[in-house]
Amino acid sequence: MRGITDLASRVFDVGVIVLTALVAAQIRFDDVPDRSFYMAFVAFAAAFSLAVFPALGVYESWRGRSKTALTGQVALSWFIVQGCAMALMFSLHKIDFVSRLWFTYWTAMAGAAMISGRLGAHVILGRVRNAGLNLHQVAVAGCGDHCDVIVRKMDTTPAAGFRASAAYNVKSGATMNTRVPVFEEHAAFANYVRTQHIDEVWLALPLTEERTILKLVDEFRNDLINIRFMPDVRTLALFEGSVTNLLGVPTINLAASPLTPNAVMQKELFDRCFAAAALLAVAPILLACAIAVKLSSRGPVFFKQRRKGADGRVFTIYKFRSMRLHEQKAGVLEQAHRGDSRVTKVGAFLRRTSLDELPQFFNVLRGEMSVVGPRPHALEHDDLYQKVVSGYIHRYRIKPGITGWAQVNGFRGETDRIEKMEGRVAHDLYYLGNWSFGLDMRIIFATIFKGMRHTNAY
Repeated sequence: MRGITDLASRVFDVGVIVLTALVAAQIRFDDVPDRSFYMAFVAFAAAFSLAVFPALGVYESWRGRSKTALTGQVALSWFIVQGCAMALMFSLHKIDFVSRLWFTYWTAMAGAAMISGRLGAHVILGRVRNAGLNLHQVAVAGCGDHCDVIVRKMDTTPAAGFRASAAYNVKSGATMNTRVPVFEEHAAFANYVRTQHIDEVWLALPLTEERTILKLVDEFRNDLINIRFMPDVRTLALFEGSVTNLLGVPTINLAASPLTPNAVMQKELFDRCFAAAALLAVAPILLACAIAVKLSSRGPVFFKQRRKGADGRVFTIYKFRSMRLHEQKAGVLEQAHRGDSRVTKVGAFLRRTSLDELPQFFNVLRGEMSVVGPRPHALEHDDLYQKVVSGYIHRYRIKPGITGWAQVNGFRGETDRIEKMEGRVAHDLYYLGNWSFGLDMRIIFATIFKGMRHTNAY
């Protein structure tokens, strides 16, 4: 069944790529180049997609995967295919033969069709699973809250395709508040798994239960049952323990960036494209702000300051200058406060509307910042707060952003009390632990529609 689904997905993708190319050619009526050249170009993209899509996990099972992750994976894979196709045309000195408008129509329509087809199938499959069909029956071996959490997650997301059927309490005396039958004895649990034809056994156990883990793996070693280990690392992990692959060895991240390499690549690609588009769109505003700053007081147009980026690497951040030139004591940073005489009238307007932050899109384009992420602080603040605010340093496990989860929730401006910084850091760590492309879009829209002006910005 899995092989048929995989083949159908590949045929669907190739069909979409070819058909949307033909539709795009019909839309682009004038100045159409040689059709044989176009068909060779399309054939290369279709063939290359069959190599790139499997490598990036597009054809892996959807069971348990979110629609947002699936959408991002397909979009990123298709952009890579089209980027390689254009690179090939460039290397063959044929780039001028490609109609830019046709290529844009084709890329957009094919990407939208592939994503829509998968989301449609995802919705249909979700309804089928909500009706109790196409489910994998799961027995969970665990102890305490971690086991209960796993069972509740299956209950609340039936569209993922898993249903909890039983639980095995490996610690006598520990309580389990699950709706499923709970077994206290190993033999009874193993007999239930076999007689009820359970598809999967999940080991929701702490790392200290090595003996129990080995016993359960040995028990079902010769059965056609999927055995999955979901270790309880809550007391050890900074974020929800993600699993990565290092040197071919599965590795649990206890204190590392919670973003996977694919997520980082996806975020990086979006950042560069968004920054380039934003700079083109706001170019007149940038020019107007620069003129206004220059006329407001003597001094440079841009304010430059050294900040920490991803992994603690220091870079120079750019803003429109909003203050008059003034003496500043070495090693001492005085934040802007309400009624600050150093702030010019133009600078006050730029701060209130966040227009002073626009030059940071150049930082994003250079790869030093992200569109969305924890806001970078002055180096003096980093030295101070990482000693007194728990988890502060972990904000720098990803690139800092122009806007962030803390900013759209009101934590911006002066941090004159330690409680303000603690609130900001708590929101930043929430963002790191719950990152998704959808969350980034939510923050961007919140910034545009309600975050550009704020009473704390002065």
